[in-house]
Amino acid sequence: MPVGSKGVAGITAFIGSLLLLLLGSCGTGAQEACDGPLVSSLPPSSFRSSSQLSSSHGPVFAKVNRREGAGGWSPLVSDRYQWLEVDLERRTQITAVATQGRYGSSDWLTAYLLMFSDTGHNWRQHRQEDSLGAFPGNSNADTVVQYKLDQPVIARYLRLVPLDWNPTGRIGLRLETYGCRYTSDVANFDGSSSLVFRLSVRPSRTATETISLKFKTMRNSGTLLHAEGQRDHSLTLVLDKGRLLLYHQQDVSSSSGGQLLVSLGSLLDDQHWHRVKLERLSTHINLTVDKNTQQVHIPAELSHWDIRQLSVGAVQSHGLQKPILSNRNFHGCLENLLYNELNLIDLTKHNNQQVTTLGNVTFSCAEPVSVAVTFTDSQSFLQLPGLPSWSSGVVAVALQFRTWNKAGLLLTFDLPQLESTVWLYLSETRLRLQISKAGRATLELSAGSGLNDGQWHSVEMISREDCLSITVDKDEGATAHTSIPLPLTTANQLFFGGCPAQLNSRECTNPFTTFQGCMRLVTLDDQTVDLIKVQQRLLGNYSHLQIDMCGIIDRCSPSHCEHGGRCIQSWSTFHCNCSTSGYTGATCHSSTYEQSCEAYKHRGNTSGHYYIDVDGSGPIKPQLIYCNMTEDRAWMVIQHNNTELNRVHWSPERIQYSAHFDYYDSEEEQLLAIISQSEHCEQSLSYHCRKSRLLNTPEGAPFSWWVGGPGSGQIQTYWAGAQPGSRQCACGLQDDCLDSHHDCNCDADYDQWTNDSGVLTHKESLPVRSLVLGDVQRPGSEAAYRVGPLRCHGDKNFWNAAFFNKETSYLHFPTFHGELNADISFLFKTTSSSGVFLENLGIKDFIRIELRSSSEVVFSFDVGNGPLEVRVKTSVPLNDDRWHSVRAERNVKEASLRVDEFPAATQEAPADGHIHLQLNSQLFIGGTASRQKGFRGCIRSLQLNGVTLDLEERAKITPGVRPGCPGHCSSYGSLCQNQGRCVEKTNGFSCDCGPSAFTGAFCHKEVSASFKSTMSIAFVLKEPYELSGNSSAPSPSIFSDMTLRGENISLSFRTLQSPALLLYVHSFYKEYLALLINEHDELELRYKLHSSRDVEVLGSRVMNLADGRLHTVTVRRLADAVSVQIDQNAREDFNLSSDVEFSSMKSLILGRVQESDELDAELAELAALGFTGCLSAVRFNSISPLKAALLHPDGDAVVTGPLVQSSCGSSSPAKSYTAETTHSLSDQPGSVDPGQPLVNAIRSDSALIGGVIAVVIFVTVSALAIMARFICSRKETYRNQEVKAAQPDDGQEFPFSSPADSQGAASENQKEYFI
Repeated sequence: MPVGSKGVAGITAFIGSLLLLLLGSCGTGAQEACDGPLVSSLPPSSFRSSSQLSSSHGPVFAKVNRREGAGGWSPLVSDRYQWLEVDLERRTQITAVATQGRYGSSDWLTAYLLMFSDTGHNWRQHRQEDSLGAFPGNSNADTVVQYKLDQPVIARYLRLVPLDWNPTGRIGLRLETYGCRYTSDVANFDGSSSLVFRLSVRPSRTATETISLKFKTMRNSGTLLHAEGQRDHSLTLVLDKGRLLLYHQQDVSSSSGGQLLVSLGSLLDDQHWHRVKLERLSTHINLTVDKNTQQVHIPAELSHWDIRQLSVGAVQSHGLQKPILSNRNFHGCLENLLYNELNLIDLTKHNNQQVTTLGNVTFSCAEPVSVAVTFTDSQSFLQLPGLPSWSSGVVAVALQFRTWNKAGLLLTFDLPQLESTVWLYLSETRLRLQISKAGRATLELSAGSGLNDGQWHSVEMISREDCLSITVDKDEGATAHTSIPLPLTTANQLFFGGCPAQLNSRECTNPFTTFQGCMRLVTLDDQTVDLIKVQQRLLGNYSHLQIDMCGIIDRCSPSHCEHGGRCIQSWSTFHCNCSTSGYTGATCHSSTYEQSCEAYKHRGNTSGHYYIDVDGSGPIKPQLIYCNMTEDRAWMVIQHNNTELNRVHWSPERIQYSAHFDYYDSEEEQLLAIISQSEHCEQSLSYHCRKSRLLNTPEGAPFSWWVGGPGSGQIQTYWAGAQPGSRQCACGLQDDCLDSHHDCNCDADYDQWTNDSGVLTHKESLPVRSLVLGDVQRPGSEAAYRVGPLRCHGDKNFWNAAFFNKETSYLHFPTFHGELNADISFLFKTTSSSGVFLENLGIKDFIRIELRSSSEVVFSFDVGNGPLEVRVKTSVPLNDDRWHSVRAERNVKEASLRVDEFPAATQEAPADGHIHLQLNSQLFIGGTASRQKGFRGCIRSLQLNGVTLDLEERAKITPGVRPGCPGHCSSYGSLCQNQGRCVEKTNGFSCDCGPSAFTGAFCHKEVSASFKSTMSIAFVLKEPYELSGNSSAPSPSIFSDMTLRGENISLSFRTLQSPALLLYVHSFYKEYLALLINEHDELELRYKLHSSRDVEVLGSRVMNLADGRLHTVTVRRLADAVSVQIDQNAREDFNLSSDVEFSSMKSLILGRVQESDELDAELAELAALGFTGCLSAVRFNSISPLKAALLHPDGDAVVTGPLVQSSCGSSSPAKSYTAETTHSLSDQPGSVDPGQPLVNAIRSDSALIGGVIAVVIFVTVSALAIMARFICSRKETYRNQEVKAAQPDDGQEFPFSSPADSQGAASENQKEYFI
């Protein structure tokens, strides 16, 4: 909190030396040892107990190493309702507790609870690690077992409650506590009182300003502190519903309640002391409540703000600001209120002139006594008798409760006169009253809502002669009425919370859930029930209750749910709702997304938008990124706000032109992490110029520069394609600039368009953040620039691997710190049947993952509750030398283990056990400290809590371990489809689509084209040798090496034309093969394998192939056996009767056959018509002619007519022209599956609306067009869409304009997608 620096200089100057004498230390001096015995010197009156076995077993004898009486305390009955209490006579700092059994006996404790109190009431249980309540006891009667508290406790009273004891003896105890004296300054506020400190003189400013205090209260709302400064700014610390909130307010005319800066703590209205510390640093504020600290950045207007007035207990404002909590002053006690170590309560005691006291502020803490009772489990109940006054017909029962449960019985009793039962209970967070007779509800009332919020709620049930009502929270709640009275008498028994297990079912029945929570102020006819008498068995009956304490715990404060997961709790547990977080697991710890496009590619995903979580379970948020999966790389493409080509005109008023680039949806830490983990990053940068210089001469100051790199970036004076710091462009590096005296083309200052373009590849200078152009003010100067998206490929973490070739070899790293949450993931491959992947040890705790057998992985650990194992058994062997993934996670809720895609195994954590994993040895990878059961094989991409361990670097210096691990095709080769060939790489693999008719990262994308009747593709199979001039005919031997005895043909087509020639292959000897659709819309295969024999026609029985739908044909011939399969129809087999050799093949033709001299008349006529429609994925043996023509236009394919790649080979005719670049928005799911791409993700609401409208219009128009075309003529041919590129207004003067430059980001991605 920004505690000002203007207001206390006068104070410090006036009482500087006096403070040293008067203030002293609030509490114990830092150098004083606080471990002295506290019990041994106490008088007998300081000891109390629940009971005693005899006078010689009384609590007064419960002192360590004393033998008086029977040698210690023993209660009358050994059960869990016994307790021993010690009064330390004043509030004391307690640091340790020691126990000992009763002397000379077999009586000792093995486990116990510790309770502390300031008043002897309202006890508070002390817990280890915030969850473990039980303390370990003794193993014999003589040994003293001391337990040092993890945090000192300030209390006057200590109560020890036995949990377990020697099974062959009884409860026996001697006790000692250790600590030291505690002093403090206390102020009591009664709800209408307050203190005002006026800090009129500015003190010297310090690096850190601090306000600290302790407070206790039973009210859940009230103002603790209000600090005002100049310019009407203020900070207010308030208690609201048991939580501390820090607000910033400004503008006196504003009616706003202020800006909430931070919220912390819970259940702070429990009448126990809570420590608060507010630290103002240079840029942020730290708010600490008890053990939890939260940091918040200071609003800019508070960076130089000073406190003028500090109000305590209320808002005493001289301005017009609206109070955060109207009419809710603090009601309770404050202790040790310090401002920069200045004791403000002590100043008040000494009537300092700068302190004003308003109302009745006293200097001792008033302790209201309110006895609460805790219903701990399903066997808890409280039974109370009826009152004599009920015979008058007026009955009133009231209580207060707090709980986290949505349901539970509050009160039940029988009505014998009506043969009915009354239940007052919670259901779905509402209060309900039901009267039931013979199993049928005769009356139901309900009131209130949201009653499971952990706050105290009051309930009142009043029955009169003509009215029955239930009220929740009095004026703030709700009331329900009925005219039916409740005839209660003295004989009635009231049961709160539940029913006794052994009681006759007619006396108490509970069809609802047992109440778990706290109750207090139970009143019957305005008489408060004395629950201490109940505890002493003097009134009523009870079981499984904790009396004189409220044991409620907020398991969601602080929340164990990570990454924005929402914590939801009940009385005994909590769970995390991770549905909107992007993470999964019991605590939303593990990311549902991959860490790079490389990882998505190796799951078989194709190009598209994906969420990338660069650090896995780490703090960096997932980011939506376009992944461009090419055959050999997986590019991450990160767009910014200006990837267009931007023209800059000269302006005499403008000295410089600057542009800034904001990267969509990318935070700084996301960008830096992506660049760091990628093997290569680049960004294109181009400058087009006419009389606009770029970098000037090598000796002169640069005209232009760009800023790039981490943070705010560094000024860079080199241009794309050159080396950092060189002050050159690419042409200067290559020594081919237009003017040899300059290192950039633009620096030649010619009055004609030229450019300096290239790619920036120095990762330390990326991304480009801004650009400054300096030579644009001269008349005639013109320029244009373009900064492309940031593109990165490769994932150093994903391929980081080590090979362990000996069982005794291992790598070691620093200790793994995963106290509350630990996730470990890696890939392995091996031929061994067992071995330890990872091990880290502590004094008692440990964590280990091992291959127990060839089909079992085991995750074992111990956090202090005993060893636990989580096992996954697989149905396939894991020692098959293929990559297998392992992911283990351990958190406060559970431990889980997943291997590959097999079902995960989980093991729940104990409900009330140790939760911190405490390790101290080195982390061993691939082996153990004992060098036994080591792992032989490869481990890759090992990550602990999102941090990748650099196995390769450590392996370089470790004997028996080699960096890297080849052999990826055995695991990933199946991703290569359609005859694509897997190619091994050092880091990964790629799919060689050369042998395939398909393309893409996995040879999965069909290569398709729309044909017009005039188009033709001729793929030359064999060129003839040059013949001598006197040769009249070619020699047969010239073509003998192109003879085939079989073919494998596959293609897909879509057409409305019949007859139509699909494919034609011919030889130099007038032999040919023709695949066509005849006039009956059926497929024909025509073979002429000898020039002197007739054509053999093989006809398929599949009909209606010219229907405009996509059909796939496969033809296989081996010698004279021919098989044909169309779509999913049955295969058809044929036999040839002619020659089986196809000799001296010349070329393969798709579309129109230009030369048809060797064809018969019918086929020649058909060949001359050409083909109108779509051809896709054409393959003839190892030749893919359509792919060669489209992707390798300079190769062996001769193209006649315009040939444009299309997506007409898609299965849906409605999408035949749009599928390659556009995807329906309706295909995008509401919740993103991490394994599916988000295609064409829209980045703004306006873009989304426009996109939806465009798609609806486009689909509607397309559907109408197709229907019209089909109705008009079934035989109508396809028409190619002609795309006309938009030209710039001044295209003649802007010669460098190109589609690549003018297209937006999406177009560029689409272009890259089809490379």
